[in-house]
Amino acid sequence: MNASQPIASTRRADLPVLFALSATHLLNDMIQSLIPAIYPIIKTAYALDFGQIGLITLTFQITASLLQPVVGAYTDKNPMPYSMVVGMGCTLTGLIGLAYAGSYALLLISAACVGLGSSIFHPEATRMARNASGGQQGLAQGIFQVGGQSGGALGPLLAAFIIVPRGQTSVAWFSAAALLAMILMVWTARRYAELSKAAAAAAKPAKVAAPAPAAPTHSKAQIAFAITILVILLFSKNAYSQSFSSYYTFYLIGKFGISVQGSQLMLFLFLAAAAVGALAGGIIGDRIGRNRILWFSILGALPFSLILPFADLFWTGVLTVVINLIMASSFAAILIYAMELMPGRIGLIGGLFYGLSFGLGGLAAALLGEVADWIGIEAVYRLCAFLPAIGLLAWFLPKVEHRRG
Repeated sequence: MNASQPIASTRRADLPVLFALSATHLLNDMIQSLIPAIYPIIKTAYALDFGQIGLITLTFQITASLLQPVVGAYTDKNPMPYSMVVGMGCTLTGLIGLAYAGSYALLLISAACVGLGSSIFHPEATRMARNASGGQQGLAQGIFQVGGQSGGALGPLLAAFIIVPRGQTSVAWFSAAALLAMILMVWTARRYAELSKAAAAAAKPAKVAAPAPAAPTHSKAQIAFAITILVILLFSKNAYSQSFSSYYTFYLIGKFGISVQGSQLMLFLFLAAAAVGALAGGIIGDRIGRNRILWFSILGALPFSLILPFADLFWTGVLTVVINLIMASSFAAILIYAMELMPGRIGLIGGLFYGLSFGLGGLAAALLGEVADWIGIEAVYRLCAFLPAIGLLAWFLPKVEHRRG
């Protein structure tokens, strides 16, 4: 038991809370995924080049990455479940801005608002999922992640059938999703507060001393080294994913000549595979251990990513689904591995990995946009094929105790 698990230690996994968190994660990430999903529209409407497209991604990711670790570190000491509602309010503001922006500068500001909402949401939601796990950490993170991955996959699909036919202003319609998310967040925060009070009340009659945080089993230098490697692993995965989120539609249109709607459907298949992979990886990781899942995601995806640039349209669709299915399976394992290295710092870990790693992925997207303007989009995907090989750094990770619920 450690201080980050006051609720999980007293009961089984709280599935209503986990499903509510997953639903809010779905709505949050669905709204965020509308940003890259509308790139083909705004590229033409605002006469943007790939470098400017990448800068929009960078603005969104950097806004989120700079604040998430700070928010996480603060809420580790001062939990603020209702802060998620404030974060979704920022996202709602950015959403409306994206719908009615009259200039490129306003697009950047709106993307920054969406990023700010993400920076507030993820650390607190990650801790709440951990505390509601009942010890089944992989299951809890898998349920939480499947919501986010599903939401990310829905963006291109909604763009294909709603935004592309009806134009940029139809983005405002998704304000309803933001309002629904805020309602769910209020319920989840209230439920979480009730369970916390019940757990505290149950402990008082027994006069049980508050548990101290679990003592680290590694030195500070070892922990810092391991966390650095884990951030690099997530960076390689996020950079690869960002290359698809930001430029896959342009790659398909340029190489195979398919329509914008067709390219959005292909992007949906790629992102939907991540939802399945995240849930499966979390559940299987509880049973076979984190390290095995990590190695499977590395060695399993690399051969397919190397073949992808040379495939025809059909096999491009098949390979992208397989690649993302395998790569996404390790996200819960990486997150839980870091939590076990630093027990009691769940908000910081959530903020660090959602924030820093995704921010670095946004930086990679901006750089890839500049490279695409220089050498072409197809050449970029030949370079990106080697990104999964960075995962071989997992060889240097120290062993951690696999804690079962």
